[in-house]
Amino acid sequence: MKLLVTSLLTLIGLTNGFTNGFTAPHTSARTFALHSTVAPLPSYEGQKIDNQDPLLIRAIKGLEVERPPVWMMRQAGRHIKEYRDLVKKYPTFRERSEIPEVAVEVSLQPWRNYQTDGCILFSDILTPLPGLGLDFDISENVGPVLKKVDTWDAVNAMHLIDPFATCPFVDTALRALRHETAGTDTAVLGFVGCPYTLATYLVEGGTSKEYLEIKKMMNKDPELLHTMLKNLALSIGEYANYQISAGAQLIQIFDSWAGHLSPFDYDIFAAPYQKMVLDKIKEVNPDVPTVIYIKHSGALLERMAKTGVDVVSMDWTVDMEEGRARLDAARASAGMSRCGVQGNLDPGLLYADHSTIEERTIDIIKKAGRGHVMNLGHGIEATTPEENAKKFVDTVRNYRY
Repeated sequence: MKLLVTSLLTLIGLTNGFTNGFTAPHTSARTFALHSTVAPLPSYEGQKIDNQDPLLIRAIKGLEVERPPVWMMRQAGRHIKEYRDLVKKYPTFRERSEIPEVAVEVSLQPWRNYQTDGCILFSDILTPLPGLGLDFDISENVGPVLKKVDTWDAVNAMHLIDPFATCPFVDTALRALRHETAGTDTAVLGFVGCPYTLATYLVEGGTSKEYLEIKKMMNKDPELLHTMLKNLALSIGEYANYQISAGAQLIQIFDSWAGHLSPFDYDIFAAPYQKMVLDKIKEVNPDVPTVIYIKHSGALLERMAKTGVDVVSMDWTVDMEEGRARLDAARASAGMSRCGVQGNLDPGLLYADHSTIEERTIDIIKKAGRGHVMNLGHGIEATTPEENAKKFVDTVRNYRY
């Protein structure tokens, strides 16, 4: 705890008082009942974890690998029958993500079924928000529902996260996943939402199609938005490092809705706060790889690369070969080493016949070259046939450079 507070104070000093409105943190966490359908987690006390780099991490670090690693964004969840069966016992998303035993089971389902090279924590980018004093719910029919944060009083009421107090279930789940995947060549993945995307939910009060409310704020009261973004960046950086301390071997940062910004506004309201989160991760965990994903990011690839992230995840609207060349040129112009790439199969292709899935997957792998993590260009769709998802993963697992 002392280290947490010290690192926060250091970052506050380095960022010119970005957190003027912060008050001391308080602790609050929901508790949910565990039903008998999911077995309690065993005790892992005293058991050691093998810290050897798995395939996915080796590939990102540029080491010699025989094939690209593969996982799927949103791989744990709705397209798997086992998950849908579990929903009957645990009907709310927060139950499924905040009961550690359930979150672990859901995280492991696609890993067991498909043998993906990454096992990602089942959670949500909104999960840390209660730790900042910002509660939320996720409706099965509506999606995220939040109290709007669109005034100085609301922004000044935000406080620094203490993830040990407010998200203990994340620590428990990640530690369990490391032990459940021990002895395999699988990486355990954590993730966070970036400040701009989180701010869209806070300002809009939920999901949005046009993001007009946050765009009104950035034009009418940009100082208010900047203060919110800085507050979020400080806590999200801490939350990412918390996940790493619990066993996450890679952190993917999602700024999904930054693709709705013009490049001009992206440079002002998104990129600086992405970099704050990335810098905070590297300050504490310099060897842990980071990945950035933005939906509809074709116009932003060079800007994403220049944040210093280790891997840029591309959606399906960019040709992998062209995107790779643009990223290489951007890094070279900034005097930075080459970054890795992730993606970028259109999730809609998983409704195609198996030969088409194989052909399009291999085309992307060949265009990407080494330093590539095969993935979808966005999350897997809920109605995707499981056998088609398996065909995608098997195609990558059977490929050899």
